[in-house]
Formats: sequence, structure tokens, C-alpha cells
Amino acid sequence: MKKISAYEIALSALACAAATIMLTVGVYSAVLLFTGYLFAGIALMMPLSKKSYAGFALAYAATCILSLIFNAARFFDLLPFIMFFGLHPLVNELQLKIKINRWLACGIKALWFDGTMYVIWRFVFGMTTTIPLIDQYIIPILLIGGTLFFVPYDYLMYQWRGAMNKLVQRITRKK
Repeated sequence: MKKISAYEIALSALACAAATIMLTVGVYSAVLLFTGYLFAGIALMMPLSKKSYAGFALAYAATCILSLIFNAARFFDLLPFIMFFGLHPLVNELQLKIKINRWLACGIKALWFDGTMYVIWRFVFGMTTTIPLIDQYIIPILLIGGTLFFVPYDYLMYQWRGAMNKLVQRITRKK
């Protein structure tokens, strides 16, 4: 097992702090909720840029715990991050490391995203809305709409991954 360096610990702590701040701002401002998920996920890419999976795991766990402490009354607003948006950068990194076919991986991740949205719908909306047509066709709506949303989101996260890797590489000392 690779020993985690002080630099990776600091990078993980910075990722945790940034992600927690982004989530807290997103939760307190309902308009910025998805933006909070997005930027918190991007912040968690910092330890992954140094291939520090343990650093990512610690940053993710600490972000979830701290966000729940700061936003305990809004647990359901944090649930999408805990179930999907916070783990998505790790899954992308593992996909590249293991070299899984990108279309197969995209399909599996899209189903994971759709499943997460279904769980959110069941818990948050109590399986009913005021529009009976949506209640009747929620699974096709989530599968089609969720997948149409997820594909560009996944592409955007890969672009952010490249930008984060370059940024962390620039601030890393040459050895």
C-alpha cells in the first residue's frame, strides 16, 4: 500500500474544505444547489490528480460528514452528492485506470445516475407529485431525461479533470 505524503494530505484537506464550502453554499441557496454539487465534485478531483485514492476517500468522507453537520436539516439536499456527485470523480478515474470502454462505462454510469435520481424522487417527493402523468411515467422520464442530462455532464467532468490535473501539476514542486 502506498504511503500518503504530507503534500497529498494537504491537497486532500484543501479538497475537503473547498467541497464542504461549495456544498454548504449550494444547500443554503436552492438556486445554486446543482452548482454546489458540480464544484464540490470538481474540488474532490484534487487528490485524484496525484492518484491519491486514499486521499480522495478521506476528503469525500470528511466532506460528507462536515456537510451533514453544517446542513443537518437539509439531509435530502445532500443525498444526491453523497450517492452520486461526490463519487463520480473517483469512478471516472478508475475507469481510466482500468481502461474500460468509454461507451460501456458511460451507459453504466448513466444508469447509476438515473437510479440515484429515482431514489431521490422516492424519498424526497414521496413517490407522488401533483401531476399524475409524471407519477405514472416516472421511470421512463428519469431514464430518458437523466441520461440526456448525464452524457454532457460526464463529458464536462472529464474536461474539468484535465484542467484540475494541469492546475495541480503547476503547483507541484519538481522532484
